[in-house]
Amino acid sequence: MNIKVGFGYDVHKLGEGEELWIGGIKVEHTKGSIGHSDGDVLIHAICDALLGAANMRDIGFHFPDTDPSIKGIDSKILLSKTMLLLREAGYEVGNIDSTVALEQPKLKPLIPKMQEVLARVMTIDKEDIAIKATTTEKLGFVGTQQGIAAYATVLIQKNK
Repeated sequence: MNIKVGFGYDVHKLGEGEELWIGGIKVEHTKGSIGHSDGDVLIHAICDALLGAANMRDIGFHFPDTDPSIKGIDSKILLSKTMLLLREAGYEVGNIDSTVALEQPKLKPLIPKMQEVLARVMTIDKEDIAIKATTTEKLGFVGTQQGIAAYATVLIQKNK
């Protein structure tokens, strides 16, 4: 069996009055992600990890921020398109392990809903999607609430 591992990372600046989308759900907060799409760092990191594992470049290659047709797009659409690319190349997802770094708000109670949404979009089992949340103990751009970051590691396998 052909098994590959990929890693993804994404960062977005936070701004007052913007919407905060993480893992495909809207999170109530006074600050939100600033980005070309809806700024969902978790989905973007997962897309990068999937594309990288399959040696298919990165999210910016397939969905560039210079493309006006995807301005403000729901990142779940980008994830769905990424899954289509992955499956067209003969791959399936084994599992995802991810971490969101954000000082506020606390994400722990929202993680099960994120897993459900991502599993539905990707048509995989929610048990195959691990999401963890952390702070940076008030250090750096995450700690000062200037930004949000997400990391994702994925395992994919080639269908025979």
